[in-house]
Amino acid sequence: MYARDNVADAKDLQQRLPGAPEVEAATDMLRMLSDPTRLRLMALLRDGEYDVTALVGAVATARPAVSQHLGKLRLAGLVSARREGRRSLYRAKGGHVRRLVTEVLYAASHRVSGSPEHD
Repeated sequence: MYARDNVADAKDLQQRLPGAPEVEAATDMLRMLSDPTRLRLMALLRDGEYDVTALVGAVATARPAVSQHLGKLRLAGLVSARREGRRSLYRAKGGHVRRLVTEVLYAASHRVSGSPEHD
């Protein structure tokens, strides 16, 4: 058996790649999650629905900054909002987003604690 027998053709590999729109969307989503405050907000929003006042208290960040972060997360499609009277309630948008946040935090926890990775 030769090493070249296990080498995939470049064309075969290209067909496995996601398309440019998917890669761009994924990059935008990951870029949004790369900010510590936004990731903390998403960690809260994956498990429930909260207004800005509750989120400000939880992440100990100024109200205008939290509002700006929520706006960016909404534009990126990671957060949805609904009105309840005068309040806006925010939550993570969809199961994929909630799982993405959960998995990245689990991976970080394993890295920090030195726990073995899962297969």
